[in-house]
Amino acid sequence: MANQYIRFKLALSYDQYLAVYQGVAKTVTTVADDGRRIVFPAGNVQRYLTKAGIQGHFEMELTAQNKFIGIKKLG
Repeated sequence: MANQYIRFKLALSYDQYLAVYQGVAKTVTTVADDGRRIVFPAGNVQRYLTKAGIQGHFEMELTAQNKFIGIKKLG
């Protein structure tokens, strides 16, 4: 079975993401382009954090068994 790819948009402010460092938030919840609600560890998008927060369209790759492989920013 092939890997799954889930596309989604994020628009988190720097302060919203800062809650992760303060231990208030541990996960990111968003709605994928196909309508599925997805939840994943906030650390998976940490490398995309800028002073503006985390903004953009992303693609998450999972194995056929739903094991996380990675997230990349699109465009």
